[in-house]
Parts: sequence; structure tokens; C-alpha cells
Amino acid sequence: MNSQSHSVLNAISHFSTHSPNKVALQGRLAETLTYGELATSIELVTYRLNNASAKVLGLAMDNSPAWAIADLAAMDLNLPVVPLPYFFSSEQTIHAIEDAGINVVLSDQPILFKQMLDDYSKKIVQEKQYLIEDKIITEFILDTKIFHELPKGTAKITYTSGTTGKPKGVCLEQLTLNRVALSLLDATKAMSTDRHLSILPLSTLLENIAGLYVPLLAGATAILMPSAQVGLSGATGLNIANMMEALSTTRATTTVLTPELLNALLSAIEAGYTKPPHLRFVAVGGASVSPQLLNRAAALDLPVYEGYGLSECASVVALNTPMNRKIGSVGKPLPHVSIKLSEYGEILVKGACLLGYAGDLNSVQNNQYFATGDIGHLDEDGYLYITARKKNQFITSFGRNVAPEWVERELTVSPFIAQAAVFGEAKPWNVAIIVPAKNATSADIDIAIAKINQLLPDYARVSQWILADTPFTPQNNQLTANGRLRRVAVWQQYQEKIDELYKEKSYAVL
Repeated sequence: MNSQSHSVLNAISHFSTHSPNKVALQGRLAETLTYGELATSIELVTYRLNNASAKVLGLAMDNSPAWAIADLAAMDLNLPVVPLPYFFSSEQTIHAIEDAGINVVLSDQPILFKQMLDDYSKKIVQEKQYLIEDKIITEFILDTKIFHELPKGTAKITYTSGTTGKPKGVCLEQLTLNRVALSLLDATKAMSTDRHLSILPLSTLLENIAGLYVPLLAGATAILMPSAQVGLSGATGLNIANMMEALSTTRATTTVLTPELLNALLSAIEAGYTKPPHLRFVAVGGASVSPQLLNRAAALDLPVYEGYGLSECASVVALNTPMNRKIGSVGKPLPHVSIKLSEYGEILVKGACLLGYAGDLNSVQNNQYFATGDIGHLDEDGYLYITARKKNQFITSFGRNVAPEWVERELTVSPFIAQAAVFGEAKPWNVAIIVPAKNATSADIDIAIAKINQLLPDYARVSQWILADTPFTPQNNQLTANGRLRRVAVWQQYQEKIDELYKEKSYAVL
């Protein structure tokens, strides 16, 4: 086995010997775990998982040191782990359990989880509770009769939020996960004095790697507080006061944000909140980031760096850094990958890609280039730019190509527009479904769209808009975990209203 295969565990072992009293993990504000204590906790949970005869482990837990310890214990056992996000629907969670062949689940919400298993007639063979540090965890052993053969070497199965209710299980090996973590360790100049605050769920692959593995490789502190304590509730709920307080009181030096969370952070500071004083590296990604948003961050002297990645490539592929940065780009490719472009401009990635998909051995990659579905280009200095999603790009009836992400990105920079989805395939003009910001009126949105249209070429402008019935969320299947729109689901919800608009109005695009 390559020496890098367990580099995270090797780092914990090293620091448990050389700096055993250094805090490795911090949970609820009073809860800390040193590197020495972390090594012991991993051994204990490894023993328990061995006794449970776990073949594939599901983690259905909120952010906490317990989540990290269970994940690391599974790593020690070479036991495949499947994070089960709480923002998944019951149907998606059950699909993941069956698709990956999960036979042991650790949960910190046993009543809800047991009810879900009962609803879907999933038999529980055994149920027991124990402490992982100060958190009570329930271990469910399931009557899993069918074990799908996973690609050889699978260490983690992360379920992507596709356009349907049944997400795909991306199978990744530990060596690949470590390659990405080691690249990020170098790119972000992570150091033992860092304090990384996880705001995104650890069930998100990006946070799992950047928020847990990278700090541990550096001998730093990973701060893993419950979602509510860092301001998150459900899929889209945000208490900005809690988030700002968490960033300040934990003395966080690094964090990872989605564009929506970055916008909230900037708006809070612009409205008078104290800028978190210790931040030195804020990574932003998961969805398209407006250069206007990054320029606002620069004006506030916030160290924000855009990156790009996808689950099939073990998360981060490219990243801006303090030494190499161009606003508008997603940064330079990290050293563990090689990138080339197809004749159509599609980004192809090799070097840290999936083994295959769960339940589909025909998908095994064999170290080929992976077609990302993203359209982009590399400039003369080696910076990567993302233009559009290949499958999202639409062509107007005037033959103009429109990347809806670009228009949506500009719309949501407005303080009056929280979310937007733009459509116009084979039509003379474009329609936007708008989720208004709190207290925004229709007049506010009209004015905002008029201003944004002035910055756009005529074929990309929004001519009409429809008020969304509800926000786009993972729960209603209109948003992925990383904040990307599920366009098919949004289109299906609003197709009749959109069609009515096109019947009522006729606009020429000059």
C-alpha cells in the first residue's frame, strides 16, 4: 500500500506522540479533544465497529468530533464510509443505504432515523447506544441481504445530488482522498496554528477533506460544532448572527463557504457586524461565484479564494491562492491533477478521479480522463475559467448560446434577489424564476433586473420573471447539497407558468 494511503492517520499518530496536548478537535465550545485523546478514541471506535461486523458504514450525524472519530476509525479499518446528509429526503437516504449495501449506521437522531427505517420496512437486527466522547450515538445494525460489489479499494462513497430523486454513489479510494488533502495542505499553506471552522456539513465531501483531513495533516485544530451553533438550519436557513459569532469566538483562521454564505457574510459586515478578525483563508465554491461578490470581499480586505471541483474528482480540482490569484478564474489546477479540454471546450480531469459508481461496475474508470460536463478554458498563465455546464447551456431561437449560471450569478448579487433560475431554450427571450430576498417587493425586483440587464448582452437579458412558490431547496429536490440548481425539477414545477408567459408576450431580441 502506498505510504500516502493513510497519511491522515499517520499525521494523527505523529502529533499524538510529538504534541499530544495540542487540541485536534473542538466541538461545542467547551468540548475539546487533544491529539493524544483523538488517537485513543479512534482505537476505541475501531474496536466497536469491528464487533458490529460492519461491511459498509453509514454516518447520519450532525457535525461533531464524534462524526470525525467514526470516519477516522473506519479509515483505520479500511471500511467504506457513506455520509448520509440530513438534507437528503428519506427516499434518497434509503436509496443510498440499499445502493451502497450499508449494514451499520451511526446516528445522533435515533428516533427520526428509526422511524424512517420503519417507514421503508428496513429491518433492524440490533440497536445499541454508546458514547463517542460526550455524544450519545445509536448504532443500528441492519438486515442487509444484498451487498453490491463495490469497486476494489473503495474507502468513501459520496452521493451526488443529481437531477432525480436517486443520487449516484461516487466511489473514491483513500489514496485519492489523501492526494487532494495533501494538495490543499500545500495550496492553502495550512499550519499547526490554524483553527478551521466547519460551517458546511461534514457529509459534504469538500468539508470532509478541507475541514477535517487538511487540519489534521497540519497538526491544526478542526472546529466541528453543531450546524445550529454556526447558524445553519435545514437546507437554506441561516442565522447570520450565529455564524458571525461562531467565526469570531472560535478565532477561526480558515473556513469554506458557498457563494450564498459568502454573500451573507459580506452583507453582515457591510451592515455593521465586526469583521471576523483572524480569518486568513476563506475558500468559496460549490456553485458559480460572481466576480462582483469577490470584488466586494476584496474591498473589505477579506481573504476569499474561489475554487472548483466535483465529487467525481474527489472534490477540489483548482483553487486560487494568495500567491496565484485571478478574480473571475477558479484558480490554477492543483498539482495532483492534469487537465485538458475536449474539442468542444469540455474540461477533462485525470489524476484524482472516482473508481466508479456504486452498483455499476461497468463505470470503473481505470485512470482515464473524466469528462466533467463543464465548459471552460485555460488562459496563457494556466488559470482555469468555467464558462458553463455543458448540459445547462441553452440556445435561444435566435441561435444565441446562453449559460444560465452566468445570468443567475449576476441576478443573485442583488440584495433583493435570494435565488434565481433562468430559462430560454428555443425561445426569443429569457424568463427567470425569482426567490425574493426577505422584505423585497416586486418593484424592488423589477428595478434590480433592469439594472442587471444593462450589464448583460441583449440575448442574455431577463425579459420576464415569475415569483417562486417556495425557495429552491434540497428537500423539494430543486437544489443540490452544494447549492447548484436542479434545473429539470425547477422547470417541471414552473413549466405551465413559463409557457403562459410566452403565449401572452412576444419580445424581439435585437
